[in-house]
Amino acid sequence: MSGVEKFYGTFKALAGIDLTVHRGEKIVVCGPSGSGKSTLIRCINSLEPHDAGSIVVNGINVDGSASATRDVRLECGMVFQHFNLFPHLTVLENCMLAPRLNRALSKKVNETLARRFLAHVQVEEHAHKYPSQLSGGQQQRVAIARALCMEPPIMLFDEPTSALDPEVINEVLGVMEMLAAEGMTMVCVTHEMGFARRVANRCVFMDKGEIVEVNTADAFFDTPSSPRLQSFLSRILH
Repeated sequence: MSGVEKFYGTFKALAGIDLTVHRGEKIVVCGPSGSGKSTLIRCINSLEPHDAGSIVVNGINVDGSASATRDVRLECGMVFQHFNLFPHLTVLENCMLAPRLNRALSKKVNETLARRFLAHVQVEEHAHKYPSQLSGGQQQRVAIARALCMEPPIMLFDEPTSALDPEVINEVLGVMEMLAAEGMTMVCVTHEMGFARRVANRCVFMDKGEIVEVNTADAFFDTPSSPRLQSFLSRILH
């Protein structure tokens, strides 16, 4: 991302964002509500069009064209705050839908792939249930499996635990930590600071549409340099 800006009317949601994410890196984006975190991650895979600057994902110039939008979404799996599973489809059918529409796979290969990723996130036994029959944590793990079924090289997470009950947050974070350990390139918007410290190669702090500070996880938490980050961490860590 280079010089990326995003407006909603006269409100500047992103102000000159410069950020490079390297293959295999785990980046955690945090900051107060309304700081532009979700807008940043949604611009990466063209869910929101940016108004200035450039975004390049694995060689794809994210320019808002239909072809670029399609291509970048094949590169980036996305997991949202709300699970967005289709309620009328079973867990297995939810996971098989995108590959069926976008990849020339046989039904048998598609189902095998879906079951493999459901097993990977430990919900394969629920393959023939409907989303309403699952807990929030189970639904979010299905949503992660659904994204993985497209076998993207990059995973984007937009506050994936904020809609969950506290007792099931760790089961979703555990899946994310497993993906991180396997070398997945990840950009995560989250308020889970323990997860950030354990997993992130770098942490990004945003405020008022700007990146205020970027640093390694240890330096980010132990020796924050900007007063805004110091104030933010003092409020959420104590």
